[in-house]
Amino acid sequence: MPLETTRFDILDYLKTPEDRLAFIETAFEDGESVGVAHTLSSVARSIGMNAVARKAGMTPEALDEALSDSDPPLSTLLAVLKALGLQLYVKQG
Repeated sequence: MPLETTRFDILDYLKTPEDRLAFIETAFEDGESVGVAHTLSSVARSIGMNAVARKAGMTPEALDEALSDSDPPLSTLLAVLKALGLQLYVKQG
């Protein structure tokens, strides 16, 4: 009997602010800029790329392109975090 699979879509799991925050925290803990950018892109899509882009002072196309970059500028990441109502801070680990 063949194995049945279904398509995984992270947007199915980013329904609440708590889900989104946990996803972002995990990406930052991993410490990979590509992963952080991809995570922020997914979270922006889960909320609505237009709304997040507007709050970040960008067009949806520019936001999508910036978060598709393998190493987006810190200014972009900070703008997206602010648009999501989040702050970046540093703590000793």
